[in-house]
Amino acid sequence: MNWITNYVRPRINSIFSRRETPDNLWTKCPECGTMLFHREISDNLNVCTNCNHHMHITPRDRFTALFDGGVFSEVGVDVPKADPLNFRDQKRYPDRLKAAQKKTTETEAMLVACGEIGRTPIVAAAQDFSFMGGSMGMYVGNAIIAAAQEAVKLNRPLILFSAAGGARMQEGILSLMQMPRTTVAVQMLKEAGLPYIVVLTHPTTGGVTASYAMLGDVHIAEPNALICFAGPRVIEQTIREKLPEGFQRAEYLLDHGMLDRVTSRGQMRDELIIITRMLLGLPPAVRGDLPPPEPGAELPHALSDTAEPPAKTDKK
Repeated sequence: MNWITNYVRPRINSIFSRRETPDNLWTKCPECGTMLFHREISDNLNVCTNCNHHMHITPRDRFTALFDGGVFSEVGVDVPKADPLNFRDQKRYPDRLKAAQKKTTETEAMLVACGEIGRTPIVAAAQDFSFMGGSMGMYVGNAIIAAAQEAVKLNRPLILFSAAGGARMQEGILSLMQMPRTTVAVQMLKEAGLPYIVVLTHPTTGGVTASYAMLGDVHIAEPNALICFAGPRVIEQTIREKLPEGFQRAEYLLDHGMLDRVTSRGQMRDELIIITRMLLGLPPAVRGDLPPPEPGAELPHALSDTAEPPAKTDKK
């Protein structure tokens, strides 16, 4: 037995061989091409530290950054019939749902939660674009109705984060029926006198823009978000003309009076706290709390109940 061949060489190869690194440690910014370490981009809420490009973020990660302490409770949503039309294209509709659920680990394309931001109780709903393009189906309609009902029940404002490619074609006319249903849900909030704030993220298109996404009391958008009904490519093919630079982007819509604010994701929480409390007629939020005194600790002279008032001195 040749011990050099059978033992020494494999041992040396195992020590000096190239170790494989996981594929999810680095993310390439689609805008500027910068390679970003996963912790760096996660700490910056999936915003490129080089060019400020806003990438996709899941509803759970968004809620963790939004609510006080990252604490929130989910609101239950009625689950509709899985495949009402027995739809099939290249795949069966139930198979597409299962694939999306496995990819995102979520039940559907919208998450509804309750919690506090800056000690202000709210109800929030967020769409997940990675779940079948955030398409609006019957579940999304049920989720918005559940969010509105919960807001009216608890007397809280509703903040909605939209991100969708439009209606879900696998549900046909049933998907389009969510447009009037969600409009009625928004009307419930208005009749109850509760604020309804919409944050439009990239992209918000199709029937979503034509219904609940543009019915808010205040409309805020993330930078460079595509917000439209028909996309720019469809419009160019229809009118056969070149569209202006930045057409249908958040900044373009802000300049033309379609939005109230364009706010970066890192500043969104503070912006929502200020606007929500303003609409509710509340004073500005407390920025921080002083730690409670330790047991047995002596209070400062000015805070002590037994402290004697300062002696008066005669002014000459």
